[in-house]
Amino acid sequence: MFKTFLIKYGEIAIKGKNRHLFEEALVKQIRHALSKVDGAFSVTREQGRIYVDCESDYDYDEVVEALQRVFGIVGFCPVMKVEDGGLEELGKDVIRFLSEVYETHNQTFKVMTRRAKKSYPIDSMEVNAELGGQILDAFPEMKVDVHNPELLIHVEIREKIYIYSKVIPGPGGMPVGTSGRAMLLLSGGIDSPVAGYMIGKRGVVIDAVYFHAPPYTSDRAKQKVIDLAQIVARYTGPIRLHVVNFTEIQLYIYEKCPHDELTIIMRRYMMRIAERFAALDGSMALITGESVGQVASQTIQSLAATNEVCDLPVFRPLIGFDKQEIVEVAKKIDTFETSILPFEDCCTIFVAKHPVTKPNRKVIQRSELKLQEKIDEMVETAIETAETIRVE
Repeated sequence: MFKTFLIKYGEIAIKGKNRHLFEEALVKQIRHALSKVDGAFSVTREQGRIYVDCESDYDYDEVVEALQRVFGIVGFCPVMKVEDGGLEELGKDVIRFLSEVYETHNQTFKVMTRRAKKSYPIDSMEVNAELGGQILDAFPEMKVDVHNPELLIHVEIREKIYIYSKVIPGPGGMPVGTSGRAMLLLSGGIDSPVAGYMIGKRGVVIDAVYFHAPPYTSDRAKQKVIDLAQIVARYTGPIRLHVVNFTEIQLYIYEKCPHDELTIIMRRYMMRIAERFAALDGSMALITGESVGQVASQTIQSLAATNEVCDLPVFRPLIGFDKQEIVEVAKKIDTFETSILPFEDCCTIFVAKHPVTKPNRKVIQRSELKLQEKIDEMVETAIETAETIRVE
């Protein structure tokens, strides 16, 4: 029965004179999300409200699923939209709404009217009282409870009148595209897809780089990362995924450098390469899934050692999370089951048995001098031969 959805947003409402830019960005993202759903949809913006009108037959569950992945939406409401035919006619519309939406009519309820059309002849409190009386006449088993009702009936009076009682939660955040672009270091683990989701939620366009190490990592490991990027892209929009062949660099570091420093030095070169791709894509920051103390490469000393090689800021949205908190988000966004598939990435293949946990940056710099003969050429080759995949 629902042909219209009312979109609710949060932070956008406090954006002042720039508010319309954020609203337009949200409208664009809603249209993009609904373009993947069968049906014809119109998305319009008026008087601080965004509406989705369904102009053909559609799958309700598919529309709900699509809207629940649009950053910037804090909630949305399936509404009955009716003409303004006066208070008596509005009462009939509300009763029809309750008859069609609910099988039983024995709940406690409260009517909440918002009178945005100030020319309407009576105020919100009077509308509430009148509609409440008509509901009690139509459904004698229903009772009014103004403090803790089982059913909250919303009526918005504008040029049209909108009746709804259900608010479906959205992901919140800011519309993608309102906060620039950043490059995600995406592995096949649990953490990095969650980090990409969380920064995307702040309105950032996400691209990604994945370090592949054939034959030590399989094509299934690569496909796992592509699958993870596709899941994240449901929320963030299309992702440019750069697949870098990292094998020769890893083997060279393994040959020339102390094994307890392998993880840090490899990580430093990953950050350098990711920053190069960030420059090519117009990204202004890097994103990682690191969390303080989770593994040896994520102590404060280790993070400082990897930060040293970066000119761009490094966003670490999971920095204070424990593993269970990260897993909960991964399950919520549907990346967890893919992340735990047993296909290892290059970080796990080449991990040292006893990695240094408090690296001295001057010592790491001296170790990297041993790579001078070939490393720059190898980095250039890795960048030039990278495969770029557009993931949607």
